Amino acid sequence: MSTLPAPAKLEHGVPLSPLTTLGLGGAARRFIAADDDETLIGALAWARDEGLPVALLGGGSNVVVPDAGVEGVVIALRMRGVTSIAHGDRVHVTAAAGESWDALVERCVHDDLAGIECLSGIPGLVGATPLQNVGAYGQEVSSTIASVRVLDRASLQQRVLTNAECDFSYRYSALKRDPNRYAVLAVTFALQKGGAPAIRYRELVDAFAAHASKPSLAETRRTVIALRRNKAMVYDPSVPNENTRSAGSFFLNPIVPSEQADTLAAQLVTEGRIQNAAALPRYPANDLAHAKLAAAWLIEAAGFRKGERHGNVGISTKHSLALVCHDGATSAELLALAHTIEARVRVRFGIQLEREPVLLGGTA
Repeated sequence: MSTLPAPAKLEHGVPLSPLTTLGLGGAARRFIAADDDETLIGALAWARDEGLPVALLGGGSNVVVPDAGVEGVVIALRMRGVTSIAHGDRVHVTAAAGESWDALVERCVHDDLAGIECLSGIPGLVGATPLQNVGAYGQEVSSTIASVRVLDRASLQQRVLTNAECDFSYRYSALKRDPNRYAVLAVTFALQKGGAPAIRYRELVDAFAAHASKPSLAETRRTVIALRRNKAMVYDPSVPNENTRSAGSFFLNPIVPSEQADTLAAQLVTEGRIQNAAALPRYPANDLAHAKLAAAWLIEAAGFRKGERHGNVGISTKHSLALVCHDGATSAELLALAHTIEARVRVRFGIQLEREPVLLGGTA
């Protein structure tokens, strides 16, 4: 029998589809919006006392909600607040988990703080960024995260993880490896006051090739957003179109042993699919023993095309990494399409694609 009273903010039967960018799925049987750390701690304590499983929900941009909804308790992280402390030419900016990520980037660019400008236009909340080491256009949050304040979900005690303890790698971290251990409360970024933007990603280099002077942080932000918008990777529900309802990139770029990439390239040359080994898109990984392949190229080379539909779901007209939902779509349809793409790429190239979005309350 429960010994704790139900949280004051407990709601029942809350639809979850409006809280996600995919707009899919059923309702949360129990739902709590945690506007502060104390509410989160109380909600977790109550759920544990009741023996209920807990699913944490952030901005809903990287999640698939099951059609049947979510049993147990869904806790939406809504903590707010941003503070800045100067340390010489570095400024430590601490943002609560429920802050909008892109709003934080915009604020830092406005304050002339360099380090996250290339991560403009990415939907979601600050709390999700360390989990998957969010990155784009040549930057990753791991290069600027100084620390992450978390709540241990077992002990309900807070602790601060250093950058090293987060054990960051490509779209991965210790937080993602053990997703039920911690809840992120706030993230501190060490940014460079007056620093230059990171112009190293090929698309950005090309965009500024004719620039007479070095681009500013604001110009870099505007250019990144324009590049993302051209790929339908900017979430803007106020301008609905065939690509609006997506979770952005649905698949990660696979990292494989260099020997496997070499073998694949040789195979494709023999089959006449590419002219030479250099024509297989591949990029340096974290070490020389591995290579990063382009998931979008593999998907299209496996026979899928931008804009194709499978029932009420399909592939974005702008980018083959994005799966999109149309009217009448279900999560089951979306996951079936993802499975079809994964299976064909696996059979064709011997490579298993990994999904970026997670299934709220379970695995798929």
